[in-house]
Amino acid sequence: MVVGGHAYCVHLKCPVHFKYCVHLVERIGGSELDELLRSPFAHEKLAERGPLVFIDTESIVPDAAATSTLETLPVVLAAAERSPLVDVVADGDDLVALASAIEARPLASVALALLLRGSQGRSIGEGLVAESAVYSMLQAGPEFARWRDAHEARERRPGDEQPVLVRRDGNELTITLNRPAVHNAFSGAMRDQLIEALGVAEADRSLRVVLEGAGPSFCSGGDLEEMGTRPDPATAHLIRLQRSVGRILASMADRVEVRLHGACMGAGIELPAFANKVVAHPDSKIGLPEVDLGLIPGAGGTVSIARRVGRHRAASLALSGRPIDAEAALSWGLVDELYPAR
Repeated sequence: MVVGGHAYCVHLKCPVHFKYCVHLVERIGGSELDELLRSPFAHEKLAERGPLVFIDTESIVPDAAATSTLETLPVVLAAAERSPLVDVVADGDDLVALASAIEARPLASVALALLLRGSQGRSIGEGLVAESAVYSMLQAGPEFARWRDAHEARERRPGDEQPVLVRRDGNELTITLNRPAVHNAFSGAMRDQLIEALGVAEADRSLRVVLEGAGPSFCSGGDLEEMGTRPDPATAHLIRLQRSVGRILASMADRVEVRLHGACMGAGIELPAFANKVVAHPDSKIGLPEVDLGLIPGAGGTVSIARRVGRHRAASLALSGRPIDAEAALSWGLVDELYPAR
């Protein structure tokens, strides 16, 4: 951050020049940014200041060419107020915390920002393809490799329960995620059985679907023990596109109600956000932790969540890694209503 003309180190809180310390939030005024955007070397020059740049958006109204340049800049752009020019809104202590998170995972953070900038111009299908491609690229990158080295995968013993339970009552189909011992961590087997269950609703369009989770949480996100275990990222990319729960939920969104409670992390909010009705228990904790793993949301969140709350809030949720509660999710429009405590 810049105070009195000095850039301050986020971690050391000491005035230093940018080139002597990477732990900084670089700040650029509107006139300087405007000049940079007119240069053919804007991408290189601004990236040298990154991965996070705080800009003054009030003093610049970019033309079409400058806007096009902004959309492809390989840095995360922040400002104190929401603007089409920036990726995330933050200032003060929030900006310092955001800078620390981004500096820890700059590749994933910048990849997420670039992906979200183009999210509004893509169809759901196009968005899922773009997200999966970026996710696969990051799976082959050094940040995810560091996470895997620090979190050695353990083989889970197969449980007796079915990962997904299905119950039909008249024209209502209740689908229950059923791995309560691991907070319904989203595994490949759960994905496949969920797709099979949703196929029942696709075959009978008179059915209304209720999606819920057994145990203390709706879904704690992707099963960490399975992450990165596919033969290669390219194969994983094709599997995600072939067996996309998000795409199927979006195709029947007007007939789907999702009931959240407890931990709703990663896939546990990315998939529900495709439905037209999301109801949350007051104890729900909602977050996108993937950037901390050196990845981005990979279950459709850059599509579903950005469509519900806009790309600025989607970026904030993912880049900060901090969960929000049910009340905040309701105010954002990420959930549609709260149901009484049980």
